[in-house]
Amino acid sequence: MKHGEYIWQSPHWPEWQYDLAALAKPLAEVSRAQGLLLGRLADVGMALRDEASLAALTDDVVQTSAIEGEILNVASVRSSVARRLGVDIGALAPADRHVDGIVDMVFDATSNANTLLTKARLFGWHAALFPTGYSGMSPIRVARWRDDTTGPMQVVSGAISREKVHFEAPPAERLDAEVTRFLSWVNERRPKEPALVRAGLGHLWFVTLHPFDDGNGRIARAIGDLLLTRADGSPQRFYSLSAQIQRERKEYYDNLERTQKGDTEVTAWLQWFLATLLKAVEQAHTTLDQVLAKVRFWQWAAAIPMNERQIKVLNRLLDGFEGKLTTSKWATLAKCSQDTALRDITELLQHQVLQKSASGGRSTHYEIRSLRHTTI
Repeated sequence: MKHGEYIWQSPHWPEWQYDLAALAKPLAEVSRAQGLLLGRLADVGMALRDEASLAALTDDVVQTSAIEGEILNVASVRSSVARRLGVDIGALAPADRHVDGIVDMVFDATSNANTLLTKARLFGWHAALFPTGYSGMSPIRVARWRDDTTGPMQVVSGAISREKVHFEAPPAERLDAEVTRFLSWVNERRPKEPALVRAGLGHLWFVTLHPFDDGNGRIARAIGDLLLTRADGSPQRFYSLSAQIQRERKEYYDNLERTQKGDTEVTAWLQWFLATLLKAVEQAHTTLDQVLAKVRFWQWAAAIPMNERQIKVLNRLLDGFEGKLTTSKWATLAKCSQDTALRDITELLQHQVLQKSASGGRSTHYEIRSLRHTTI
């Protein structure tokens, strides 16, 4: 490997260089969007804020794992988040130790954002991510820095023997000193960088150190969330940067690779980070619209008699159910027979809670009637 191929080999490492003038406009746009969102949330009351936070945190946990190619059960995540928030969502899914570990990490990063970030705390997060001591089928060093006994830590893709090396991390013997320096920067009392810039730098810096055998991306994003929470000044999360990164996963990895193969001039990375953050905050307005629509719906439907199955499936629809609702899908969601599902649906059609979808298709499907004209 030629000298200086990676950012950590730069003689300026880790003295970050960036053009603050070039970041002024995106910084102002993100701050304005955050202000608008917090303004809307201030008007809706505690219960709705909890609902919005539940939606954002569920998205965050699901998507930070999806970026790594790991698909979590959304109902398990939502239940785990609801337990911690103390939000009643009806029947909770059974506890899942793996899901609970990821939720614990995201919660600790955000609800304890102003607590010092220490080596012990990072080790706690890592242990929560890998409760069995395995990543998939492979045993890993849990709550300890990686060692390089099997060679340097590399990010690779492609088939065996035709692998492409995207990045090589600093040697393991440097990790103690490197992480110590990183943590003292995170914990600075009077940082010189703008708070949102720090979130982008912290994410990049940690993922460049890559100090663990696995889980580095998820922990880097949790550190980003911790720094964003400090920037917001609110321990409740109402938007998910991880969900937006997952929507732009290829650009995320392309930008990381470009930045990690450069010098410590990281303006382009920070521009991408702030643009992605802006989209995440804007997406939160859509989530809040869904939360408000759900409240409007249940206020409107308060006097309509419904059984537990009907309430459960309607809540799934209101939470952004994917796909089309058919009788057979209702039976699966409600864990009942097709006949019972058809009875449930017929009752709700009679009460004008559901309507047949106007869009065609081979099988009849249903949707919740529009409440656009009702007010909360």
